[in-house]
Amino acid sequence: QVQLVESGGGSVQSGDSLRLSCASSGDPYSSYCMGWFRQAPGKEREGVAAIASDGRASYADSVKGRFTISQTDTRKTLYLQMNNLKPDDTAMYYCAARWPGPCTVGVLTTARSGYWGQGTQVTVSS
Repeated sequence: QVQLVESGGGSVQSGDSLRLSCASSGDPYSSYCMGWFRQAPGKEREGVAAIASDGRASYADSVKGRFTISQTDTRKTLYLQMNNLKPDDTAMYYCAARWPGPCTVGVLTTARSGYWGQGTQVTVSS
């Protein structure tokens, strides 16, 4: 079992930055994928960023160059640094872990099993 708790969301202006955090607990094995996906009302889920235990990261094209995923050495905390935010980034952001398959945002987008938290809302106004 893995428990994930997100924090750091909020309401910001276009061009601002936010850093999301995800605290993980419950599973002593850390060699699995972790990442972030988002979902806006009426839209499909979108994998935003994924990171493997060795630090290799994968990003959605829509956020490349603006978002950075990182993790602590113990992998107990996952971060998503979001810069130059745009109104299209408005969504509920979820931390995810241990989805089956490769550690990529493409797989995270369609994953139907794994662990994720309750989400944190990010709202960007123009």
